[in-house]
Amino acid sequence: MAVILNIETSTNVCSVALSAEGMILCHYENFDGHNHATLLSGYIKACLDFAAEREMSLEAVAVSMGPGSYTGLRIGLSEAKGLAYALSVPLIGVDTLQLMSVAVMFRPDTDPDALYAPMLDARRMEVYTAIYDLGLNELVKPTPLILEPSSYDKWLDRSPVMFFGNGSDKARDVISHPNARFIADIVPMATDMVALAERSFARREFLDLAYSTPNYLKEFQATKPKKLF
Repeated sequence: MAVILNIETSTNVCSVALSAEGMILCHYENFDGHNHATLLSGYIKACLDFAAEREMSLEAVAVSMGPGSYTGLRIGLSEAKGLAYALSVPLIGVDTLQLMSVAVMFRPDTDPDALYAPMLDARRMEVYTAIYDLGLNELVKPTPLILEPSSYDKWLDRSPVMFFGNGSDKARDVISHPNARFIADIVPMATDMVALAERSFARREFLDLAYSTPNYLKEFQATKPKKLF
């Protein structure tokens, strides 16, 4: 197992975790808003100092690749690329929707027959979502989706579906089905990246430092600032 620095900045939460042999050694997170640019470097330094004090050498940097906040993803990937390049260690990309699903799968009350539908809030009634089974097999690939009452009927008619993430509040108001399960307070966290990062490291699945980009799922749409008067 490797010593890996895990970085997650896809939502308003900024988090960093240092792991080794699948265990979390230290972690830092902030839930107060989009202040990644202010906090991220300090969190990374604190984790690196922790490793240095214990004479541990970093072996890889893992970063959440999206979907999610355009600004947050850019900040996280830029920091991760710079660190990986400076330390000559590989860069690992972790899918944000998968790491959210892992957080739910590891809960003791998880239904083994359930499917997992992570949701990240997008504009209006739109979410970024996917569907996975317990083995993280991709039944529906990550996609932007405008929620409608029948959006998940195909899956809900055959098994329970777990909805979670900051986009699931929209789904709760739209989707009414006896097999729909809504789980509160699931946000992408660096501490939930560890298993996926370890798997990628073992498989030697690394990103290209020069050409890797976040998985935005759709193009950035700039909006005009509101008039103050």
